[in-house]
Amino acid sequence: MKHPDRHSLRIALSVLVVVVAVAAAALQVASAEPGGKPPAAQPALAVTVIHPLSADLPIRIAANGNIAAWQEASVGTQANGLMLSEVRVNVGDSVRRGQVLAVFDAAPVAAELAHSRATLAEAVAALAEAAANAQRARDLQASGALSAQQIHQYMTAERMAQARVAAAQALAETQQLRLAQTQVLAPDDGVISARSATVGAVLPTGQELFRLIRRGRLEWRAEVAAPKLARLKPGQVVTVTPVGGEPIRGSLRMVSPAVDTQTRNGLVYVDLPAGSPARAGMFARGGIEIGVVSQALTLPQAAVLLRDGFHYVLKVGPDSRVMQAKVKVGQRAGDRIEILAGVDAGSQVVAAGGAFLGDGDLVQVTKGRP
Repeated sequence: MKHPDRHSLRIALSVLVVVVAVAAAALQVASAEPGGKPPAAQPALAVTVIHPLSADLPIRIAANGNIAAWQEASVGTQANGLMLSEVRVNVGDSVRRGQVLAVFDAAPVAAELAHSRATLAEAVAALAEAAANAQRARDLQASGALSAQQIHQYMTAERMAQARVAAAQALAETQQLRLAQTQVLAPDDGVISARSATVGAVLPTGQELFRLIRRGRLEWRAEVAAPKLARLKPGQVVTVTPVGGEPIRGSLRMVSPAVDTQTRNGLVYVDLPAGSPARAGMFARGGIEIGVVSQALTLPQAAVLLRDGFHYVLKVGPDSRVMQAKVKVGQRAGDRIEILAGVDAGSQVVAAGGAFLGDGDLVQVTKGRP
């Protein structure tokens, strides 16, 4: 059998290439619009475009710190050696000044109080007798019926009886005070932040039972570099953002009069509003407002993209094509971000959805509010 030579094979391949080219041309002609024009490009996405908006933004000093109790009270026991029989509050409970937090077994103290009162009654009776004898001795002093020594003895017995009454009275009052101390009372309004009280425990005097955040007040204690402390003063508005939480507006209460010699930072104390979601011990970042910058150029944060560590916006040109523009950003205020460089007030910027677009994409444009 005779095989085809190389020359014939080359001729067959050339014919095949020509056929493919003719077919492609025919397909292009068939798909062309009436009049011979190629089909129009289709937009990749419909987008809303906005212009950067001028706004007044606050000038802030950034700081970091912890949220802590404004003042914390330690509530302990004053009843020595008594058994704790009842605990009425737990961590997180709000309490009022004078509210009973825990109760100790009062039976031993009540028995001692009863004994002290009986001793007092006995001393009072003895005083009455001694006082009557002393008075008779005074009445007979002028008649000479009693010697001076006897009169002196009656008067001394009266004074000793008075002293015994005073001692018995003091002992009874002490026992009365111990009985009152079997009830542990809240020293102020506030919120219970810690509890170590356990029913059945026999505790010595001074043992801590609870910790109380006085009046439920929290504050943010933040460190600020020493050169910036001179620009701070009480009453300035502070925005505090706990990690993972929403911003909280507070008020600067005090600037520390001393600066740490190691860090060269000073503490500022910021009052937080009651009922805020902040909790003592949280770490938070914040900004202290010290003034206002006028006519800053801003965009919604949704319009600014973060790619490879840089900030970008997508500008839309007159031909409705997207152009990626690198921008320099400043501070954030609410849902807007300051644009320091990269766009001007006349630029058309994609408001949202820029992550789905690439440089040079054709888009369908609709106008939106800045």
